[in-house]
Amino acid sequence: MTSQQFPTGFQWGTATAAYQIEGAVDRDGRKPSVWDTFSATKGRTFQGQTGAIACEHYDRYKDDIKLMAELGVQTYRFSISWCRIVPDGRGTVNQAGLDFYRRLVDCLLDYGITPYATLFHWDSPQALETKYGSWRSREMAQDFAEYVKVVVSNLGDRITNWMTLNEITCFTHMGHGVGKTPQHAPGTKVGSKKEVWQTSHHALLAHGLACQAIRANSPKSCSIGLVDNFGVTVPLYESPEHIEAAKKAFPYHCGNGGIIYPALTGEYSSALLEQLKNDAPDIQEGDLKTIHQPLDFLGLNIYTGTYIRAADNWQGCEWIDFPKNYPALNMPWLQIVPECLYWGIRHVSETLNRPDLALFITENGCAAQDELTSQGEVFDLDRILYLRQHLQSVHRAAIEGYPILGYFIWSFMDNFEWSYGYDKRFGITYVDYKTQQRIPKSSYHWYAECIRQNRVV
Repeated sequence: MTSQQFPTGFQWGTATAAYQIEGAVDRDGRKPSVWDTFSATKGRTFQGQTGAIACEHYDRYKDDIKLMAELGVQTYRFSISWCRIVPDGRGTVNQAGLDFYRRLVDCLLDYGITPYATLFHWDSPQALETKYGSWRSREMAQDFAEYVKVVVSNLGDRITNWMTLNEITCFTHMGHGVGKTPQHAPGTKVGSKKEVWQTSHHALLAHGLACQAIRANSPKSCSIGLVDNFGVTVPLYESPEHIEAAKKAFPYHCGNGGIIYPALTGEYSSALLEQLKNDAPDIQEGDLKTIHQPLDFLGLNIYTGTYIRAADNWQGCEWIDFPKNYPALNMPWLQIVPECLYWGIRHVSETLNRPDLALFITENGCAAQDELTSQGEVFDLDRILYLRQHLQSVHRAAIEGYPILGYFIWSFMDNFEWSYGYDKRFGITYVDYKTQQRIPKSSYHWYAECIRQNRVV
């Protein structure tokens, strides 16, 4: 391979999520999700903004997909809204919802873009939150599996790449808090950390049951993956002792040992369980077998990392705080750590001992303070800087032989950024929310050239 050239067949893509772009929240039989309820509650989101209109992708998907085709992506990762398909979370199936995604996928296929469908990206039906507290109940896992069965049996003739859940940590640990209202939906206060860990255990069960439902109902041979945003521990610098320290820190960091470990190894990390003690979730007989389903790939959502050094303590490692003036982009947690993608990939193969598992970077990108010039252009040079450095990290993993198959840039366009509303822009396409005009940014054109040359430019 020439300098920065990716292997032949490397898949270049982009990604979005239903609630962040679709709008049309009360159209064609769709009923409220927990994010509709959460964002409509005073004080929960920036300036009270909601996803009710978002990018109007529900009506504008043809134009958006045309713009994706002009970008040159070979793959597109989007999510399917449970609330459009089974509006009450269980029971009656909404044909209009299935028809929308059928039209969307047909349009992608007409342009030669391969769909990768995420079956859950945080927008669970409010009806199930009201009925039994959604992820606080084991019932949620079974209801999710039934919804997945409906989707796959109806759309599996068109979609052959499935992702079960997106970022378990965010809709469980960040959506349920002890003693304070969380910043993510459903925004539920609970009485103990154990109750929080129980929500993620139920989500893992949902993932396992969904894998079984996909395999049982897909009319075609298909591939199945989980998408996780595990916390990436990065050695302070790559000496043997710091590398080993980063691996030792990995199960403790961001709850990794209780989410990605059981999914990929069939066991909770013993180190984490020892640390949690009475806060560990209740695990019933057979749960871990259900959770530990065979996967065809793992999707990694990685934006930043945490530096670790070796230390003479019981863990053998120490977390390093970022200095005050450390370079960052337009989110409070978005420090620039380009090595995070390389180490995220490497941790799967080495720390989790899964060198057999194919990998995709399913999200990577940054929020920047984008501004339109008087000529109607967006020169997001800071985003290009970020993306170039992070893609170089993916390239390093590829040439070292780690099984990284593709990269989905987050995001195709500016959108509703959850509790941050429309204040944070992650897109490579600028959205003027007043007119819904789409304006490709400099990063869009840069990424198109990377795709065209199959290398980091």
